[in-house]
Amino acid sequence: MKALYLAAATSIFCGLAINTQADEKAVNPQIRKLVDEVSEARIRATLEKLVSFGTRNTLSNPDDPEHGVGAARQWIFNEFKGYSPRLQVRFDKYRVKKQGQRIFKDVDLYNVIAVLPGKTMPDTQVLISGHYDSLNLGTRQTNGPPAQSGGTPPQQTPADYEKNAALPAPGACDDGSGTAAVMELARVMSQYEFDKTLVFVAFAGEEQGLVGSTLEAAKARTEKWNIEAVLNNDIIGTEVSGNGRIDNSTVSVYSDEIQDSPNQQLARLVREMGERYVPSMKVKVLFMQDRVGRGGDHTPFQLEGFAAVRISTPNENYANQHTATDLLENMSVPYTTRVARINGAAAASLALAPAEPAVMSLPRTGANAPAGAAGRGPTPMIARGTSRYDAQLRWRIVGSDANLKGFAVVMRPTTSPFWEQEIFVGKVNEYTLKDVSIDDARFGVKAIGMDGTESLVVPYVYPARKKVEYETVQ
Repeated sequence: MKALYLAAATSIFCGLAINTQADEKAVNPQIRKLVDEVSEARIRATLEKLVSFGTRNTLSNPDDPEHGVGAARQWIFNEFKGYSPRLQVRFDKYRVKKQGQRIFKDVDLYNVIAVLPGKTMPDTQVLISGHYDSLNLGTRQTNGPPAQSGGTPPQQTPADYEKNAALPAPGACDDGSGTAAVMELARVMSQYEFDKTLVFVAFAGEEQGLVGSTLEAAKARTEKWNIEAVLNNDIIGTEVSGNGRIDNSTVSVYSDEIQDSPNQQLARLVREMGERYVPSMKVKVLFMQDRVGRGGDHTPFQLEGFAAVRISTPNENYANQHTATDLLENMSVPYTTRVARINGAAAASLALAPAEPAVMSLPRTGANAPAGAAGRGPTPMIARGTSRYDAQLRWRIVGSDANLKGFAVVMRPTTSPFWEQEIFVGKVNEYTLKDVSIDDARFGVKAIGMDGTESLVVPYVYPARKKVEYETVQ
């Protein structure tokens, strides 16, 4: 990738015009090819099969070979196994104790997982997920949004939930759509090789309170998995809202409310890569963890410290969610396919990209440490330069630099949601922006691969100032 022009800076950057060599964003031929191979026909066939199980309720009969959660999870397992011998397929099984309203008995819960090992950075994982369980809540208690995992459930008793477990719950959109996208991406992407490991996950127990993802995220933290990103897909099948609004060219990506958090950086990357490889779609980034009062399987991974986002339609139809009418004819397979392609573009870009750089200083210890340094934590390596009026950025290369072409520095006004200016600075670990104040903007850096792939941006974020209390003399 050649250097990018940094356009004449606005007044927020002290009125300085900074210019570098111009270039368009690179399109990786392999990523474009695999995105094009995502099949609408295959996604439709997968959805038809998922709906045919009648219900995929986590607490439905697990022993029926043709209907219910047991038959569904075994079929997903077998499909994963059949896509490629390179996929390592397993059940992660948990015995969940009876608790609360929604888990009315002890139950065996199975997450279905297919792992495509990476070549050069196998310890770094990129997850693509959805939940395969479904739910029919029976008689609706309100006309508003259905209770979603993490939200407030309807006023039903454990006996009501037990009765509902046997009701038809086709779950075509919620979340057959997300599961079908995950399975189709596993099929397509397992025909390629990536530097990082791709993990395709169909969670269970989402409808009972994010149970499967909560247990999996806790396991990932305990076992110290190096998860770089989680792309969770939930309700990606409707383009017509319950109020009649129609939009088949926009998808929402939820991150969180913390400025420049890893979740927000991941959402920005999904937007950039999704629109680069699927230009017919617009990716709407929302700096919210999820829809108001509701939750999804990305949330437990965020709570365990991993970067995770929820990908979802902005056009939900509440009348069909968690009912017997969540059918294939009430959703859009072409829309689901386009959203799956956005997932593929973002995941492949990350899985082929170099490791993101490190921008935090290493703590100084020992006899040579300056006075007061003991116990001081790492700080971002951003300074004012020798002039005191420049923006001096430093970073460290992480891992191998064999596939590394160099780094790009990015910046934006503090009130802007997206990085507005970018300079490719080469294979260096320091760059100074002359006459640019570090007090007037946000800054970050990302790694660029030889093939044009890009790591997540790592922002320079200072830790919040801590409260100090002083003693006074009475």
